[in-house]
Formats: sequence, structure tokens, C-alpha cells
Amino acid sequence: LGNETSIKKFILLGFGNRPELKTVLFLLFLVIYVVTIAGNTLIVALVVADQHLHTPMYFFLGNLSCLETCYTSTILPRMLAKDKSISYTGCLVQMYFMLFLGISECFLLAAMAYDRYVAICNPLRYQVIMNRKVCLSFTVLSWFSGNMVSLVQTAWVFTLPFCGSTQINYFFCDIPPLIKLSCIDIPLYEMQLFTAAILVIFIPFSLILVSYIFIISTILKMASAEGRYKAFSTCSSHLIVVTLYYGSCGLIYLRPKSIHLLDSNKVLALIYTTITPTLNPFIYSLRNKEVIGALRRLLGDKIFVPKKP
Repeated sequence: LGNETSIKKFILLGFGNRPELKTVLFLLFLVIYVVTIAGNTLIVALVVADQHLHTPMYFFLGNLSCLETCYTSTILPRMLAKDKSISYTGCLVQMYFMLFLGISECFLLAAMAYDRYVAICNPLRYQVIMNRKVCLSFTVLSWFSGNMVSLVQTAWVFTLPFCGSTQINYFFCDIPPLIKLSCIDIPLYEMQLFTAAILVIFIPFSLILVSYIFIISTILKMASAEGRYKAFSTCSSHLIVVTLYYGSCGLIYLRPKSIHLLDSNKVLALIYTTITPTLNPFIYSLRNKEVIGALRRLLGDKIFVPKKP
């Protein structure tokens, strides 16, 4: 316990083992951060400002973009900083918000899957089932679940005694690399992390999987090919995001011995912490006529349609 209180700061090594790529990585992460903030902020602004997007699907999308904006802002500014040290308190705060926002997103993606299930499998009762109260309840439950799990996990990690090296072989304060720095025997704590990850990742993913089993079954029963295409296109964006997010998270936290594979985990962590938040606005908007229409109404048709001579 004495060693734990003596630690004042940690060093985030990040990708420091490739000094020749320092400038390239800085510029890359800077562009990613700017694009992520701009894209997700625009989605939130469109959902709030345009009456045509005041539907359950876009309500959840606005919340997702808000999560992604905050999520990215807890990591990338620290990655861009020249000083790679982070205080003990700063590390604790960063971990709390990372877990809070990440776990909230897991449950929010499950709520979005249920929304698509109701829209496709029970369209006549969609407005009744997915009313404003239900949408708000799902969102509050997602944020509340993320907050509670994050509080427990962060408190658990920072009651561990740390000793020896203060260098974290990662680009943010996450549970696996921090457990590795503790003075205690880690197998028991690795098992605790694995169990918590199963509950946090597997439960919402199971809900998503069940929803899509019913969705696919309903789509295959549709007589019209155009109807099948339209129904599938409304789910394709969500499926892409779920695959990227849950795929990378699952490989990190549900893989046996993952605590000994921190170098490979860095690349996987980049997917759900930086790549997915950057791609989300493009995934949800490029093929979405309603979002494009809202953008036109917000900025004006003259930006999109050239004047006739």
C-alpha cells in the first residue's frame, strides 16, 4: 500500500517504440481527431435542428455521436500531447470516462438493434412501441449502466498496489496494462476482468444477435425484392458499426491471456477508440437520404446543387 501511494504519475508509452513514425502518427491522429469531432458534432446538430430527424432511430444516432465525441476526446488529446506522462489522478479519471462511455455505447448499440427489430418486424406498432418515453428510458439505462460499471471497475483497479515500473505499455489508461503494473499475482484479477467483460460485452451483444435473427428471418419472408433491399439497407450501417466495435473489444477483453498481448491489443484498441468513431458519421450518412436531406436544409441547396446558367 505504501508503494501505491508513492506513485505520482504514469508514463504512457503509446507507440514510442516506433520513433521514426512520430511525426506521421502525430499528423494522422490529429486528422482523425478533427474529422471525428467535426463529423459527430454535425450529426448531433442535424438531429437536434431538423424536425424530419426527430425519430427514434436518429435519437439513438444522436446519442451515439455524442458518446463518440466524448469518447475520442478522452484519448486523442493525450496522444497528441508532447508530454507522455499522466498523473495518478489523471489516469484514474481517464479510465473512468473511457469505461463509462465505452460501456454505455455497448448498451446503446443494443437499444438501436431493438429499434430496428421493431421497425422491421412490427412496423404497424412501431410508433406505439418506440415512443418518446421508451427511447429516453433506453438511453438513460445505457448511460446509467456505463456509469455504474465504470465506477466499480475503476475503483477496483485503483485499490490495487502498484510497484516497480510506472510505464504503461499502451496509449491510454486501460485495465489490462495497469493490472500488469500491480505488485500482486495477476491471474485472479485477470479472471475477474474476463468475467466482467463477458457480462458487459456478451449481454448487449446477445440482445443484438437475437434482434437480428428475427430481423433476417422477417426480411427473408418478404415477397418483394425491393422491400428486402430497403429493409436490409436500414440495418446495414448499424451492422457495420457493431461488427467493428464488438469485434475489436471482444478480441481484447474476451481473449484468453490477453493481458500478455498488449502490443497487438494496441492496434485493436485503435479500431474501437479512434477508427470506429471517425467512420460512424460516414457510415450513417453517406447512403442515408434523410441525413443528406437534413444537411441540405441546414446548409442550403446552393452548396449541393449548382446554379443553372
